[in-house]
Amino acid sequence: MPEGKIIKALSGFYYVLTDDNQVIQCRGRGVFRLNKVTPLVGDEVVFQAENETEGYILEVKDRKNELVRPPISNVDQAILVFSAVEPDFSTALLDRFLVLVEFNRIKPIICITKMDLTSSDEKAMMETYRNQYTNAGYEVILTSSETEGGLEQLLPHLKGVISVFAGQSGVGKSSLLNAIRPDLELKTNDISSHLGRGKHTTRHVELIKIGEGLVADTPGFSSLEFTDIEVEDLNYCFPDIEKLSEDCKFRGCLHLKEPKCAVKEAVSNGELPEYRYEHYELFVQEIKERKPRY
Repeated sequence: MPEGKIIKALSGFYYVLTDDNQVIQCRGRGVFRLNKVTPLVGDEVVFQAENETEGYILEVKDRKNELVRPPISNVDQAILVFSAVEPDFSTALLDRFLVLVEFNRIKPIICITKMDLTSSDEKAMMETYRNQYTNAGYEVILTSSETEGGLEQLLPHLKGVISVFAGQSGVGKSSLLNAIRPDLELKTNDISSHLGRGKHTTRHVELIKIGEGLVADTPGFSSLEFTDIEVEDLNYCFPDIEKLSEDCKFRGCLHLKEPKCAVKEAVSNGELPEYRYEHYELFVQEIKERKPRY
């Protein structure tokens, strides 16, 4: 049986990209509903072709990961798009995205947009943040959709992988993709000055060929709750804290009130940015106060 990858799901149809670069419009077999299996964009599937353009999905192969919002599977990396200004850059929101991405074992790349709109002071601050997050172990790229600055650094990362472009509304995800591939003509909206954030302009998840990879232009996240993350998981979702924790006196140190904690010591001597630790503490508290699910 032929196999392929779902690149779009819309109105009950699944569009499957085959190995020979054809797109087959498929429906799911009724057995999926009985087994509570919902095919997702990114799924590797086995299908049966009815003709050259239509068919049925017979099997969904095992996924290496799965995101609920946006609903997509088998993601290799997340391009976390944050604007330097309009809306202002937020380390708290970025760290929240990073934790969720790390927890799902997806490689994050931080992309800071709208650098052309920054003042000299704002530009210097973005450079500081870039250095700090680079030291934390992340790839950070400063870009501008208007001047196309930084795009040459981003393109090689897209080769041969499935990437999601994620970030709050209005940061310029669609503008960035349009700058990389102008023929896309993705819809974009200006920032609402009244709300201070952009309107949702992307209506469904779709994998688009960009460079030599597949990219999902995803809706802006409206929920970033740590639904499945436990306190013990957080250490591994902060790679800089995880590395420092190797020198903590107590194994399983949560870096809160434990003595001889290498993480707290790193904050004191400036090795770990204070805001990173504050966000770690905040997330620990949020998880502890989370209502149990039944």
